[in-house]
Amino acid sequence: MSTEDVRWILAHCDTWAIIGLADNPSRAAHGVARFLQQRGKRIVPVHPRAETVWGEQGYASLADIPFPVDCVDVFRRSEDAGPFADEAVTIGAKAVWFQLNVIDDAAGKRATDAGLRFIQDRCPVIEWPAHGPA
Repeated sequence: MSTEDVRWILAHCDTWAIIGLADNPSRAAHGVARFLQQRGKRIVPVHPRAETVWGEQGYASLADIPFPVDCVDVFRRSEDAGPFADEAVTIGAKAVWFQLNVIDDAAGKRATDAGLRFIQDRCPVIEWPAHGPA
């Protein structure tokens, strides 16, 4: 995980599948999704309820998304996050981003070994001012 990876993801990943995003304004994923959307990113809610959030159709799983995804952003507990990194590889994503306090080094190794960029224990909202596109 490097600052260069953070910069690359924020600059080059336009479609973000957000794991755990539901239409619940009290959850962190809701605000992060809006932030990304306001900066020109397409957000894709991924949640078992497949709710529409911020005007974007939700999907029950990554496999259900019928178009390419650049970054898989994971809002799940560390012990539940790894399979989403593996699915990101399967769907051909370019990057995996594990949110604050989401840590799984083995999942990160699997993702980077497959050629994906990987960030963990960081938040794009926090990283954007220093590393996001102008």
